[in-house]
Amino acid sequence: MALDITQQLSRLTDQISTIIVGKRPQIEDCVACLLAGGHLLIEDVPGVGKTTLAHTLAVSLGLHFSRVQFTADLMPSDLVGVSVFERSSESFVFHPGPVFAQVLLADEINRAGPKTQSALLEAMEEHQVTVENHTRPLPKPFFVIATQNPTDQLGTYPLPESQLDRFLMRITLGYPDRASERALLAGEDRRAAITRLTPVMQPADLLAAQQAVLQVHASEALLDYLQALIAATRSGEWFVEGLSPRAALAVLRAAKAHALIGGRGHVAPDDVQAILAQSIAHRLVPVAGAGRGSVEQVRAMVEAVPLP
Repeated sequence: MALDITQQLSRLTDQISTIIVGKRPQIEDCVACLLAGGHLLIEDVPGVGKTTLAHTLAVSLGLHFSRVQFTADLMPSDLVGVSVFERSSESFVFHPGPVFAQVLLADEINRAGPKTQSALLEAMEEHQVTVENHTRPLPKPFFVIATQNPTDQLGTYPLPESQLDRFLMRITLGYPDRASERALLAGEDRRAAITRLTPVMQPADLLAAQQAVLQVHASEALLDYLQALIAATRSGEWFVEGLSPRAALAVLRAAKAHALIGGRGHVAPDDVQAILAQSIAHRLVPVAGAGRGSVEQVRAMVEAVPLP
């Protein structure tokens, strides 16, 4: 366990917490998602800090940040780029789109049509885009933070299951508590505060931390517990369909990242439980008549599966 990495991650979450007040668990989820090499979906009502969180994370890590406002008329070429004929060179020159960034904020992703939403799939899974039969790699690291409004709001399109599965985590920020909201009201504008932030980690430090996640140990007993949870999702008692092996690997990576943030070189059952609902609820549909949402079903299932 590299102590300096743990200290860096602690400073990172501390700095983000000065901007996103009273939301440290959600901030740690965001950092764990990035360390695990995944992408993050933030679902909430407008105005609770989704965009500010993404921007603060990018600045704190010294990463190139790009934001795309998804709208009904957004085209795939607006996202990945397009080749334009230039008379000076008498040839087509590729102009990269905003996807060629290290942190891409896909703001209100479910306000764009399915065709544009699907343009992100290759980028999220393969860290590359194919435009006009040419495959172009994306920068490293590459991290998508997508925000979406509740699907009962006007002008929204539900994300397809294949795209939801590409997100390692889905979190909700929620309204601030009274003390945090008072701090927001009495303090300066958060966007102005972001401009004065300096990076606490560099891209090379982040890549080293992502490699350190892979070295976190998962015991045989821990893997047995994880498999028991995965089997429970497939039993038909809680959900219509269970988790795929890809989802199981995602849960393990997220648990390892959570352990690293906590300064541990091994995964504990508490690490799995801490990230489980955020990592799998968006991939699952509760059985009919359960009377619960996916998150509540996950928590009920966890209580039913014995600890190792």
